[in-house]
Amino acid sequence: MTQNKKIAVTGGIGSGKSAVLASIGAHGYPVFSCDEIYGELCSEKEFLQALGERFPGCVKGGKLDRTALADLIFHDRSEREKLNSFTHPRIMERLFARMEEHPLSFAEVPLLFESGNADRFDAVIAVMRDRDARLGAAIGRGLSEPEALARMASQRDWELPPPNVLLLENNGTLEALNKKVDELLKRL
Repeated sequence: MTQNKKIAVTGGIGSGKSAVLASIGAHGYPVFSCDEIYGELCSEKEFLQALGERFPGCVKGGKLDRTALADLIFHDRSEREKLNSFTHPRIMERLFARMEEHPLSFAEVPLLFESGNADRFDAVIAVMRDRDARLGAAIGRGLSEPEALARMASQRDWELPPPNVLLLENNGTLEALNKKVDELLKRL
């Protein structure tokens, strides 16, 4: 049996996780995204039905009302924990099944530490970015400032680097970030 090395890419909202994952993928490595897997799950009838039973009013006409769910979970910690305990195991199961097929693969895992899954990976890359830059990036993706701040508040404190991770600072240009990814991949 081939040994598989699984590496997580994590960081706060707006830190540049997706850009790092795209850069890694450009090097030919298999890359996966928990957000994409969640999107797949949200298109599956059984998942949506179970989600709707747990969060009435957040699934309408067989589709997830993302705004209603976000309004609920980013203003009520217990509801957020309830959602995470439902979604994270399903996402991680699908993610690890896909990663098992490769000797070395990378996955973007936004809530890696919050979900308690960091120890399941062989290594963790934490994308670090200044708070104001993260806030600006989140707003640039269409969130209002209060929505972005609520999401930031729901995550670990990204002003402090997590322990035992490979840090990747992202406070420059995309070109500079890609060079840092190149250097990091050589070290791995």
